[in-house]
Amino acid sequence: MEGYLQLKCGDRFKGKWLTNVPEKTIKGEIVFFTGMTGYQEVLTDPSYRGKIVVFTYPLIGNYGINEADFESKKSHVAGVVVYEAKEVSFHYEAKKSLKEYLQKWGVPMLGHIDTRAVVKKIRSIGTMPAVLSKSSEVEENEFILPAEGKVEQVTSTINKTVGMGKHHIVLLDFGSKKSIVENLVKRDCKVTTVPSNITYEAINQLKPDGILLSNGPGNPKELEYALPTIKKLIQLYPTLGISLGHQVAALALGADTVKLTSGHHGAYPIIDLDTNKVLMSSQSHSYVVDKESVKGTGLVLRYTNLHDHSVEGFIHETYPLHTVQFNPESHPGPLESNYVFDEFIETVKANNGRVYAYA
Repeated sequence: MEGYLQLKCGDRFKGKWLTNVPEKTIKGEIVFFTGMTGYQEVLTDPSYRGKIVVFTYPLIGNYGINEADFESKKSHVAGVVVYEAKEVSFHYEAKKSLKEYLQKWGVPMLGHIDTRAVVKKIRSIGTMPAVLSKSSEVEENEFILPAEGKVEQVTSTINKTVGMGKHHIVLLDFGSKKSIVENLVKRDCKVTTVPSNITYEAINQLKPDGILLSNGPGNPKELEYALPTIKKLIQLYPTLGISLGHQVAALALGADTVKLTSGHHGAYPIIDLDTNKVLMSSQSHSYVVDKESVKGTGLVLRYTNLHDHSVEGFIHETYPLHTVQFNPESHPGPLESNYVFDEFIETVKANNGRVYAYA
Protein backbone atom coordinates (compact mmCIF):
# COMPACT_ATOMS: atom_id res chain seq x y z
CA MET A 1 0.00 0.00 0.00
CA GLU A 2 1.20 3.50 -0.83
CA GLY A 3 2.41 5.80 1.92
CA TYR A 4 3.87 9.28 2.09
CA LEU A 5 6.72 11.10 3.79
CA GLN A 6 5.92 14.78 4.02
CA LEU A 7 8.30 17.46 5.24
CA LYS A 8 7.28 20.73 6.86
CA CYS A 9 9.04 22.63 4.07
CA GLY A 10 6.40 21.26 1.66
CA ASP A 11 8.23 18.41 -0.06
CA ARG A 12 6.34 15.12 -0.42
CA PHE A 13 7.80 11.67 -1.17
CA LYS A 14 5.68 8.68 -2.16
CA GLY A 15 6.70 5.19 -1.06
CA LYS A 16 5.37 1.84 0.06
CA TRP A 17 4.65 0.59 3.57
CA LEU A 18 7.03 -2.23 4.47
CA THR A 19 5.41 -2.84 7.86
CA ASN A 20 1.77 -2.73 8.88
CA VAL A 21 0.09 0.46 7.74
CA PRO A 22 -0.12 2.85 10.71
CA GLU A 23 -3.63 3.71 11.84
CA LYS A 24 -2.74 7.35 12.42
CA THR A 25 -0.27 9.92 11.14
CA ILE A 26 3.24 9.48 12.55
CA LYS A 27 5.00 12.68 13.59
CA GLY A 28 8.63 13.37 14.45
CA GLU A 29 11.71 15.43 13.71
CA ILE A 30 13.41 13.92 10.66
CA VAL A 31 17.12 13.06 10.77
CA PHE A 32 19.36 10.87 8.63
CA PHE A 33 21.88 8.20 9.61
CA THR A 34 24.87 7.68 7.33
CA GLY A 35 26.28 4.35 8.56
CA MET A 36 26.30 1.28 6.33
CA THR A 37 25.52 -0.91 9.36
CA GLY A 38 24.23 -0.32 12.88
CA TYR A 39 20.49 0.05 12.32
CA GLN A 40 19.72 -2.13 15.38
CA GLU A 41 21.78 0.12 17.65
CA VAL A 42 20.18 3.26 16.18
CA LEU A 43 16.65 1.96 16.71
CA THR A 44 17.34 1.19 20.38
CA ASP A 45 19.49 4.23 21.20
CA PRO A 46 17.47 6.57 23.48
CA SER A 47 19.21 9.53 21.79
CA TYR A 48 16.86 8.94 18.83
CA ARG A 49 13.71 9.16 20.95
CA GLY A 50 10.82 10.46 18.82
CA LYS A 51 12.84 10.85 15.60
CA ILE A 52 11.90 9.73 12.08
CA VAL A 53 15.18 8.21 10.89
CA VAL A 54 16.16 8.10 7.22
CA PHE A 55 18.82 5.46 6.57
CA THR A 56 21.05 6.64 3.73
CA TYR A 57 22.54 3.23 2.90
CA PRO A 58 20.26 1.81 0.18
CA LEU A 59 19.86 -1.70 1.63
CA ILE A 60 18.82 -2.03 5.29
CA GLY A 61 17.96 -5.14 7.29
CA ASN A 62 19.99 -7.78 5.47
CA TYR A 63 21.64 -9.11 8.68
CA GLY A 64 18.45 -9.00 10.73
CA ILE A 65 18.10 -8.37 14.46
CA ASN A 66 20.20 -10.26 17.01
CA GLU A 67 20.16 -10.54 20.81
CA ALA A 68 23.52 -8.83 21.44
CA ASP A 69 23.39 -5.39 19.83
CA PHE A 70 20.44 -3.77 21.60
CA GLU A 71 21.29 -0.48 23.32
CA SER A 72 18.11 -0.52 25.42
CA LYS A 73 15.09 -2.76 25.94
CA LYS A 74 12.93 -1.26 23.18
CA SER A 75 12.91 0.84 20.05
CA HIS A 76 12.74 4.61 20.57
CA VAL A 77 12.30 6.00 17.04
CA ALA A 78 8.95 7.30 15.77
CA GLY A 79 9.40 5.91 12.25
CA VAL A 80 11.89 4.55 9.72
CA VAL A 81 12.43 5.57 6.09
CA VAL A 82 14.51 3.45 3.70
CA TYR A 83 15.07 2.85 0.02
CA GLU A 84 14.94 -0.93 0.39
CA ALA A 85 14.66 -3.31 3.36
CA LYS A 86 15.11 -7.07 3.28
CA GLU A 87 12.34 -9.18 4.76
CA VAL A 88 14.68 -12.15 5.12
CA SER A 89 17.82 -11.84 7.26
CA PHE A 90 21.12 -13.49 6.38
CA HIS A 91 23.21 -13.85 9.54
CA TYR A 92 23.77 -16.77 11.88
CA GLU A 93 22.99 -14.65 14.97
CA ALA A 94 19.75 -13.18 13.61
CA LYS A 95 16.65 -13.99 15.65
CA LYS A 96 14.13 -12.00 13.63
CA SER A 97 13.92 -9.70 10.65
CA LEU A 98 13.99 -5.92 10.82
CA LYS A 99 10.33 -5.85 9.76
CA GLU A 100 9.33 -8.27 12.53
CA TYR A 101 11.20 -6.24 15.13
CA LEU A 102 9.64 -2.92 14.07
CA GLN A 103 6.14 -4.42 14.00
CA LYS A 104 6.68 -5.75 17.53
CA TRP A 105 7.11 -2.17 18.76
CA GLY A 106 4.58 -0.58 16.40
CA VAL A 107 7.21 1.42 14.51
CA PRO A 108 6.21 2.02 10.86
CA MET A 109 8.74 1.64 8.04
CA LEU A 110 8.22 3.36 4.70
CA GLY A 111 10.28 2.04 1.78
CA HIS A 112 10.94 2.74 -1.90
CA ILE A 113 11.72 6.35 -0.98
CA ASP A 114 14.36 8.38 -2.80
CA THR A 115 16.45 8.72 0.38
CA ARG A 116 19.18 10.61 -1.46
CA ALA A 117 16.71 13.37 -2.34
CA VAL A 118 15.38 13.47 1.23
CA VAL A 119 18.87 13.79 2.69
CA LYS A 120 19.85 16.53 0.23
CA LYS A 121 16.78 18.49 1.34
CA ILE A 122 17.62 18.05 5.04
CA ARG A 123 21.23 19.09 4.42
CA SER A 124 20.18 22.26 2.62
CA ILE A 125 17.32 23.33 4.92
CA GLY A 126 18.00 21.50 8.16
CA THR A 127 16.19 19.00 10.34
CA MET A 128 12.48 19.75 10.56
CA PRO A 129 9.14 18.24 11.55
CA ALA A 130 7.91 15.49 9.26
CA VAL A 131 5.00 13.08 9.06
CA LEU A 132 4.45 9.59 7.72
CA SER A 133 0.90 9.14 6.50
CA LYS A 134 -1.50 7.10 4.36
CA SER A 135 -2.82 10.20 2.65
CA SER A 136 -1.01 12.56 0.31
CA GLU A 137 -2.75 15.51 1.95
CA VAL A 138 -1.62 16.66 5.39
CA GLU A 139 -2.95 19.57 7.42
CA GLU A 140 -0.48 22.18 8.65
CA ASN A 141 -1.23 21.36 12.28
CA GLU A 142 0.05 17.81 11.71
CA PHE A 143 3.59 19.27 11.80
CA ILE A 144 3.19 20.31 15.44
CA LEU A 145 5.33 17.71 17.13
CA PRO A 146 4.38 15.82 20.29
CA ALA A 147 6.47 16.14 23.44
CA GLU A 148 8.91 13.42 22.45
CA GLY A 149 12.65 13.24 22.80
CA LYS A 150 12.74 14.27 26.46
CA VAL A 151 15.30 12.93 28.91
CA GLU A 152 12.49 12.39 31.41
CA GLN A 153 11.01 9.79 29.03
CA VAL A 154 14.13 7.62 28.96
CA THR A 155 15.99 8.14 32.24
CA SER A 156 16.10 5.54 35.00
CA THR A 157 13.50 5.83 37.75
CA ILE A 158 15.52 3.94 40.38
CA ASN A 159 19.17 3.29 41.13
CA LYS A 160 20.56 0.14 39.52
CA THR A 161 24.02 -1.36 40.09
CA VAL A 162 25.86 -3.63 37.63
CA GLY A 163 29.29 -5.23 38.06
CA MET A 164 31.52 -5.99 41.02
CA GLY A 165 34.69 -4.09 40.05
CA LYS A 166 36.97 -2.06 42.30
CA HIS A 167 36.12 1.33 40.73
CA HIS A 168 32.66 2.62 41.60
CA ILE A 169 31.27 4.80 38.79
CA VAL A 170 27.97 6.63 39.21
CA LEU A 171 26.30 7.09 35.82
CA LEU A 172 23.80 9.95 35.51
CA ASP A 173 21.28 8.49 33.10
CA PHE A 174 20.03 10.97 30.50
CA GLY A 175 19.20 8.06 28.15
CA SER A 176 22.26 5.89 28.48
CA LYS A 177 23.24 3.15 26.05
CA LYS A 178 23.87 -0.37 27.34
CA SER A 179 27.30 -0.49 25.72
CA ILE A 180 28.56 2.39 27.89
CA VAL A 181 27.91 0.34 31.02
CA GLU A 182 29.46 -2.72 29.39
CA ASN A 183 32.65 -0.79 28.60
CA LEU A 184 32.96 0.32 32.21
CA VAL A 185 32.27 -3.14 33.67
CA LYS A 186 34.91 -4.57 31.31
CA ARG A 187 37.39 -2.14 32.91
CA ASP A 188 36.87 -3.46 36.46
CA CYS A 189 34.09 -1.06 37.43
CA LYS A 190 30.96 -1.30 39.48
CA VAL A 191 28.42 0.97 37.78
CA THR A 192 25.46 2.52 39.59
CA THR A 193 22.99 4.08 37.15
CA VAL A 194 20.91 6.86 38.71
CA PRO A 195 18.01 9.09 37.52
CA SER A 196 18.78 12.40 35.85
CA ASN A 197 17.10 14.38 38.65
CA ILE A 198 19.10 12.81 41.50
CA THR A 199 20.48 15.24 44.07
CA TYR A 200 24.11 16.01 44.72
CA GLU A 201 23.71 14.78 48.31
CA ALA A 202 22.28 11.43 47.16
CA ILE A 203 25.23 10.88 44.81
CA ASN A 204 27.73 11.68 47.58
CA GLN A 205 26.11 9.01 49.74
CA LEU A 206 26.91 6.44 47.06
CA LYS A 207 30.64 7.19 47.52
CA PRO A 208 31.61 7.15 43.84
CA ASP A 209 35.15 7.02 42.52
CA GLY A 210 34.06 8.73 39.34
CA ILE A 211 31.06 10.19 37.51
CA LEU A 212 29.81 9.50 33.99
CA LEU A 213 27.34 11.89 32.33
CA SER A 214 25.57 9.83 29.69
CA ASN A 215 24.21 10.40 26.21
CA GLY A 216 20.53 11.12 25.69
CA PRO A 217 17.93 12.85 23.51
CA GLY A 218 16.84 16.42 23.04
CA ASN A 219 18.01 19.92 23.81
CA PRO A 220 20.65 20.03 26.56
CA LYS A 221 19.22 23.32 27.85
CA GLU A 222 16.12 21.43 28.98
CA LEU A 223 18.34 19.89 31.68
CA GLU A 224 18.80 23.20 33.46
CA TYR A 225 17.51 21.59 36.66
CA ALA A 226 20.53 19.25 36.71
CA LEU A 227 23.26 21.83 36.02
CA PRO A 228 24.00 22.88 39.65
CA THR A 229 24.43 19.22 40.64
CA ILE A 230 26.62 18.52 37.61
CA LYS A 231 28.85 21.51 38.34
CA LYS A 232 29.44 20.33 41.91
CA LEU A 233 30.22 16.80 40.75
CA ILE A 234 32.72 18.04 38.14
CA GLN A 235 34.52 19.96 40.88
CA LEU A 236 34.71 16.92 43.19
CA TYR A 237 35.11 13.75 41.11
CA PRO A 238 36.81 12.53 37.93
CA THR A 239 34.07 12.98 35.34
CA LEU A 240 33.49 11.74 31.80
CA GLY A 241 30.75 13.34 29.69
CA ILE A 242 29.51 11.58 26.55
CA SER A 243 27.38 13.28 23.84
CA LEU A 244 24.54 14.97 25.76
CA GLY A 245 26.67 14.53 28.89
CA HIS A 246 29.44 16.52 27.18
CA GLN A 247 26.97 19.29 26.38
CA VAL A 248 25.49 19.59 29.88
CA ALA A 249 28.99 19.58 31.42
CA ALA A 250 29.85 22.58 29.24
CA LEU A 251 26.57 24.32 30.15
CA ALA A 252 27.21 23.71 33.85
CA LEU A 253 30.56 25.50 33.57
CA GLY A 254 29.09 28.51 31.77
CA ALA A 255 29.43 27.67 28.06
CA ASP A 256 26.57 27.67 25.54
CA THR A 257 25.11 25.16 23.06
CA VAL A 258 23.59 25.65 19.60
CA LYS A 259 21.63 23.43 17.24
CA LEU A 260 23.26 22.07 14.10
CA THR A 261 21.54 22.44 10.74
CA SER A 262 21.22 18.72 10.07
CA GLY A 263 22.91 17.13 13.08
CA HIS A 264 25.59 14.47 13.23
CA HIS A 265 24.16 10.95 12.89
CA GLY A 266 26.60 8.34 11.66
CA ALA A 267 30.38 8.17 11.16
CA TYR A 268 32.49 11.36 11.15
CA PRO A 269 36.24 12.02 11.12
CA ILE A 270 37.62 13.90 14.11
CA ILE A 271 41.10 14.85 15.29
CA ASP A 272 42.47 14.34 18.79
CA LEU A 273 44.53 17.50 19.29
CA ASP A 274 46.45 15.85 22.13
CA THR A 275 47.83 13.05 19.95
CA ASN A 276 47.34 14.73 16.55
CA LYS A 277 45.69 11.53 15.31
CA VAL A 278 42.60 11.36 13.11
CA LEU A 279 39.80 9.02 14.25
CA MET A 280 36.57 7.86 12.70
CA SER A 281 33.85 8.41 15.28
CA SER A 282 30.25 7.31 15.79
CA GLN A 283 27.83 10.16 16.52
CA SER A 284 24.14 10.78 17.25
CA HIS A 285 23.30 14.36 18.24
CA SER A 286 21.68 17.55 16.99
CA TYR A 287 23.35 20.09 19.30
CA VAL A 288 26.96 21.16 19.82
CA VAL A 289 28.87 23.39 22.22
CA ASP A 290 29.50 26.87 20.85
CA LYS A 291 33.28 27.15 20.56
CA GLU A 292 33.33 30.89 21.26
CA SER A 293 31.31 30.49 24.46
CA VAL A 294 33.95 28.46 26.33
CA LYS A 295 36.23 31.43 27.00
CA GLY A 296 36.71 31.85 30.72
CA THR A 297 35.22 28.45 31.59
CA GLY A 298 38.53 26.58 31.93
CA LEU A 299 37.50 24.17 29.16
CA VAL A 300 40.31 23.31 26.75
CA LEU A 301 39.48 22.01 23.28
CA ARG A 302 40.75 18.46 22.76
CA TYR A 303 38.77 17.09 19.78
CA THR A 304 37.54 18.81 16.60
CA ASN A 305 35.23 17.61 13.81
CA LEU A 306 37.11 17.58 10.50
CA HIS A 307 33.95 18.14 8.42
CA ASP A 308 32.51 21.28 10.00
CA HIS A 309 35.20 22.06 12.62
CA SER A 310 32.66 21.88 15.44
CA VAL A 311 33.64 21.04 19.01
CA GLU A 312 34.04 17.30 19.68
CA GLY A 313 35.32 17.31 23.25
CA PHE A 314 37.19 19.04 26.06
CA ILE A 315 39.47 18.55 28.98
CA HIS A 316 39.54 21.06 31.83
CA GLU A 317 42.56 23.06 32.93
CA THR A 318 41.77 22.45 36.63
CA TYR A 319 39.11 19.78 37.15
CA PRO A 320 39.56 16.06 36.27
CA LEU A 321 37.00 16.43 33.47
CA HIS A 322 37.07 14.77 30.05
CA THR A 323 34.16 15.20 27.61
CA VAL A 324 33.46 13.84 24.13
CA GLN A 325 30.68 14.72 21.72
CA PHE A 326 31.05 11.39 19.91
CA ASN A 327 30.28 7.86 21.13
CA PRO A 328 33.49 6.17 22.39
CA GLU A 329 31.57 2.94 23.05
CA SER A 330 31.39 2.70 19.22
CA HIS A 331 28.02 0.97 18.96
CA PRO A 332 27.51 1.30 16.07
CA GLY A 333 30.74 2.38 14.47
CA PRO A 334 34.52 2.11 14.50
CA LEU A 335 36.40 1.21 17.68
CA GLU A 336 39.18 3.79 17.33
CA SER A 337 37.94 6.09 20.11
CA ASN A 338 37.45 3.35 22.71
CA TYR A 339 40.60 4.56 24.50
CA VAL A 340 38.54 7.40 25.98
CA PHE A 341 37.27 4.92 28.59
CA ASP A 342 40.86 3.84 29.36
CA GLU A 343 41.89 7.46 29.97
CA PHE A 344 38.90 7.99 32.24
CA ILE A 345 39.71 4.91 34.34
CA GLU A 346 43.35 6.00 34.60
CA THR A 347 42.16 9.33 35.99
CA VAL A 348 39.93 7.49 38.46
CA LYS A 349 42.88 5.34 39.56
CA ALA A 350 45.12 8.38 39.96
CA ASN A 351 42.49 10.05 42.06
CA ASN A 352 42.42 6.92 44.27
CA GLY A 353 39.07 7.66 45.88
CA ARG A 354 40.01 11.18 47.02
CA VAL A 355 37.47 13.99 46.78
CA TYR A 356 38.79 17.42 45.86
CA ALA A 357 36.95 20.69 46.36
CA TYR A 358 38.25 22.94 43.58
CA ALA A 359 35.50 25.54 43.91
